[in-house]
Amino acid sequence: MRSEILRGTILFAHGSRDPLWSKPIEAVAHRIQTMSPEVQVRCAYLELMAPDLPSSVADVAALGVTRITIVPMFLGVGKHAREDLPLLVDALRLSHPQIAFDLRAAIGEAPQMIELMAQMALS
Repeated sequence: MRSEILRGTILFAHGSRDPLWSKPIEAVAHRIQTMSPEVQVRCAYLELMAPDLPSSVADVAALGVTRITIVPMFLGVGKHAREDLPLLVDALRLSHPQIAFDLRAAIGEAPQMIELMAQMALS
């Protein structure tokens, strides 16, 4: 029996019909994987793209992950981040009781992101 905690991170984004739209999300996932190879990193999309959140969770759960951090890759906190995502995570907690889920705030709310965007706008 394993005593170590296996971690996963899922970057959750809206999705688009344009396949190029997901490139920045995938670039962040790749960077996380490079920085922390021990963390299982996946992307998931609310609509219009695959995989969806339940599929990404099932993928890392099959690897024995016991903790999953879900990072909403939204700049603003609209209905999806405020209402839809918490309902999805509640359902995931029921279907995967062996996994501890950490639902983060939308990335656009992070002070570091606000600072970075301001610096980029001024440069």
